[in-house]
Amino acid sequence: MALKKIVTFGEIMLRLTPQSLRRFSQADTFDVVYGGGESNVAVSLANYGLPVEFVSRIPDNDIGECAIMEMRKRRVGVNHIVRGGERLGIYFLEIGAVSRGSKVIYDRAHSGMATIEKGMVDWETVFADAQWFHWTGITPAISQGAADACLEAIRAANRLGITVSTDLNYRKNLWKYGKRPEDVMPELVAGCDIILGNEEDAEKHFHIHPEGVDVTQGESMDAGAYISVCQQLMQKFPKCKKAIITLRGSISASHNTWAGVLYDGKTLYESPTYQITHIVDRVGGGDSFMGGLIYGLITFGEDNQKALDFAVAASCLKHTIYGDANLATVDEVEKLMGGDASGRVSR
Repeated sequence: MALKKIVTFGEIMLRLTPQSLRRFSQADTFDVVYGGGESNVAVSLANYGLPVEFVSRIPDNDIGECAIMEMRKRRVGVNHIVRGGERLGIYFLEIGAVSRGSKVIYDRAHSGMATIEKGMVDWETVFADAQWFHWTGITPAISQGAADACLEAIRAANRLGITVSTDLNYRKNLWKYGKRPEDVMPELVAGCDIILGNEEDAEKHFHIHPEGVDVTQGESMDAGAYISVCQQLMQKFPKCKKAIITLRGSISASHNTWAGVLYDGKTLYESPTYQITHIVDRVGGGDSFMGGLIYGLITFGEDNQKALDFAVAASCLKHTIYGDANLATVDEVEKLMGGDASGRVSR
């Protein structure tokens, strides 16, 4: 029997990046990449061989068609994309190195997704033969219409018994339309079975703090502190069955540590910690984690430890890949999970 599909919903953008680690002020050419939180997750899942459909609203012009072609190239379904709006959103990325952090400038006002409204997507049709729906906190941050459409999708998925996941993804530069995250996010997250985030996401969206730790002071947190964040999330959102936190230690822009924990209401699962010492592109790291997690939870059943370990290894590999999306294969992820980080040439 064919696998039921995964559906993701959000904005895909044109990404423009100065070449060769240059600053914006040095750039005379830009590399073109297409990406966004939910489209990146879709690419990961398609790359692992799962059927996936990406839903968005994209302008009916040549640039919008380029974004759709990128999804098709990665074997992501695009049959339910709505055409409309003035433009495709753009973001500019200046990739940092060593002690200089990366920088993002958004140019996405009046985009197709920013001007979406509820009723534009036929969710009953979209969710036919679907088993999973994924969205991120970026979508309701774009506009009231995007938040309304996202809530409409979550409610339809809940009615149909479809698993719903979210990556909280707090973006301070996006909440510009008069609503605060705490005004919008609780109603959306209440419909979720799987919640991914970090301690900052929990604090900014829901004023949830790890017990006994001031995250603003950059203190390291032990497992007990993570359990407290997960427990508070699950207490606030009773539908949640698993809460997952990504753990990034930023030694420099080029060297991060990377790990994660998963809590199912009874047990806290902890992943190995990876040292990512020569980052190629960290944008999309959380999306690659989510893609790996969804794949793991669907493929490995109730083996939470294996699902978590797959997600962390997958996102570790994403840091070595230029662009928004993770193009690592299942074999490559499992090889790293098995302890082979040699990077030897495969002949």
